[in-house]
Amino acid sequence: MAQDLFKHPDYYLVDDLLSDEHKLVRDAAREWVKREVSPIIEEYAQKAEFPKHLIKGLGEIGAFGPFIPEEYGGPGLDYTSYGLLMQELERGDSGIRSTSSVQSSLVMFPIWKFGSEAQKQKYLPKLATGELMGCFGLTEPNHGSNPGGMETKFVDKGDYYLLNGAKMWISNAPFADIAIVWAKNEAGRIKGLIVERGMEGFSTPETHNKWSLRTSATGELIFQDVKVPKENLLPEADGLRGPLTCLDSARYGIAWGAIGAAMDAYDTALRYAKERIQFGKPIAGFQLQQKKLAEMLTEITKAQLLVWRLGKLRDEGRATAAQISMAKRNNVAMALNIVREARQVLGAMGITGEYPIMRHMMNLESVITYEGTHDIHLLITGYDITGIQAFK
Repeated sequence: MAQDLFKHPDYYLVDDLLSDEHKLVRDAAREWVKREVSPIIEEYAQKAEFPKHLIKGLGEIGAFGPFIPEEYGGPGLDYTSYGLLMQELERGDSGIRSTSSVQSSLVMFPIWKFGSEAQKQKYLPKLATGELMGCFGLTEPNHGSNPGGMETKFVDKGDYYLLNGAKMWISNAPFADIAIVWAKNEAGRIKGLIVERGMEGFSTPETHNKWSLRTSATGELIFQDVKVPKENLLPEADGLRGPLTCLDSARYGIAWGAIGAAMDAYDTALRYAKERIQFGKPIAGFQLQQKKLAEMLTEITKAQLLVWRLGKLRDEGRATAAQISMAKRNNVAMALNIVREARQVLGAMGITGEYPIMRHMMNLESVITYEGTHDIHLLITGYDITGIQAFK
């Protein structure tokens, strides 16, 4: 069973910028990952299976809806704490962080922000503990980067809504108890619906043969004349702003999470370089290896400062969607470059399950695409600074 020897890189003493509560939340999550995730994650990745037994622990460390107020069963933490939790979970594995991100930002967040009081009381406390698990249905077979073109629709049948359509690439779908589904009404307005497992005509076939995010359960959402009670409509969600606001929360968490994967790869490469002897000395003593390691640490440090500032802005209610896009794009690309360099430091050993490098690399190939692709986030920044939209 793998032993987790991770040491946290903090070259610019960013820890000094964190409160005692921030460090307490982070350290608790780090110890949980070392104890519960690291020893088993390679086995589950090889099996392409989500370790469902971790759900209870994720709830216990506050990883489901960290920012949800205590009155609805959440810990009531700030967004910096949320980011630190995502960082630690992704250091363990992107799939585990994805499970938490979806539950927090894409299921609990929309119920909290757009739901009725009855919906909040009914769902949020059970989602916070993991007693209920959820998923988020936006992406469709024909509509990824252009969610506004969605074809999933519902019509008013008097006593209920009749929902038809399909969603794909849905994390948590195979085991989710509820789905936050975005669909167009008869007027063409995008609305949010809470669809529960067991509703007739609702199915969640699993997506198999993935090379990436193998510890995350991915599936489709199929709606064939599903009768959705009218009380399951999110009353405050209207238009594309609803799902995009949720995605901002998820993208914010990813910007932090990617640093965790990068730190794990860097720490692994540094330790290996000090221990691996070639030509009579540790390979850490050779210039090209030092270049790799120094550049890794530089990029991690820049990313740490970027998300720390973004966290402050989000806690103050001042972080913009474009700022979040910039951080998500930068930090995921940074992490992917670092794991590729770390793999080279380890040589052939970098492709084995004895080390986490290749697993992180494969995972980040998904992370750089989901919640807005690398190129789309670049265009979001371009639009923000020029005022000219390049999407159309």
